[in-house]
Amino acid sequence: MEKKIKLIWDFRGPAAAKTAEHHVIHLNEYIEIEQVSINVTACQHINDMHSIAYMVVLESEMKVIRDALKPHRGQLYQE
Repeated sequence: MEKKIKLIWDFRGPAAAKTAEHHVIHLNEYIEIEQVSINVTACQHINDMHSIAYMVVLESEMKVIRDALKPHRGQLYQE
């Protein structure tokens, strides 16, 4: 079983929640256009001033997607 990587974009400030939600729309568009094998995206609200948007990718696809979308960080994804 291939490892899955969670690519993460951090958003901070009073508009962080709305920005993260909007970013997920663009991640889903990218998945559809590029036919990425995994379709897992979401946003998570850490607190009033910090939210994240994330996308889960296979390790074999990670470098291409990372270079195209420039996430702020990444970590192993555990279901």
